[in-house]
Amino acid sequence: MQLGIFNKLIINRLTIVGAFLEDIQGNEVLLPKKYLTDTMQVDSEVSVFIMKDSENRIVATTETPHLLLGGFAYLRIAEINPFGAFADWGLDKDLFIPFREQIYKLFIDEIYLFVLKYDHETDRLYGSMKVKKCFDFCDAAITGQEVDLLICEQTELGINVIVNNKYSGLIYSQDFNKPLERGESAKGFVSKVREDGKLDIRFEPTTFEKYDIATEKLLEQLRKEKEIFLTDHSNPDDIREQLGMSKKTFKQAVGKLYRHRKINLLSDRIALIE
Repeated sequence: MQLGIFNKLIINRLTIVGAFLEDIQGNEVLLPKKYLTDTMQVDSEVSVFIMKDSENRIVATTETPHLLLGGFAYLRIAEINPFGAFADWGLDKDLFIPFREQIYKLFIDEIYLFVLKYDHETDRLYGSMKVKKCFDFCDAAITGQEVDLLICEQTELGINVIVNNKYSGLIYSQDFNKPLERGESAKGFVSKVREDGKLDIRFEPTTFEKYDIATEKLLEQLRKEKEIFLTDHSNPDDIREQLGMSKKTFKQAVGKLYRHRKINLLSDRIALIE
């Protein structure tokens, strides 16, 4: 069984302290009584997260931590002592952050980005702030695909993001118009896979599909407001601020709605045809 991930194990026996689970090699681990449910019986399979308890014993839990082995998450610091820092990662026992894995001074109740690692020498899990070396090199043909994003820090170029919990990505400043908070989850689209294995990300689709999405979004907005005070001559920043799309995409959407006779084009606005 592997620390730091969910393992599918078989219930071998039930005791007053909990269920003892077994893997295919015959190794056992305790699932404490507080995690047992009425459906858990001997020989049934359960999916559990494997970790070490405060006494360095392997233990199982049905709770889901904020990050798995090799994964990234923003965690809040719960304690700092002479041995290191401890972060709340959604489990009873806080995650240990050794001093050697801290890249600057940490403060209690502040949130920081960590990656979950495994120490082969001590057989323990730990958190590290040294995340840059942990990203995978992307050589997959995923341009245009929708991806999961973890919003990170802002830079001069834009906002760094972690893509699908394994790649490093960037959203350029001109490609977003709303405030983005560190640790926020979002959806985006890969606009480019760079030679260095990092990704350029946009919030809008990069294929013709984006025009269909933009058309539906504009139509829905018109159904609510009846009129939108934007035209082909509007400032691109005004269009992005009101609708969250580029001027080019806006013009494509307007053209499609007009061809289908769903809107009227006026000198200072577009209006829904009731």
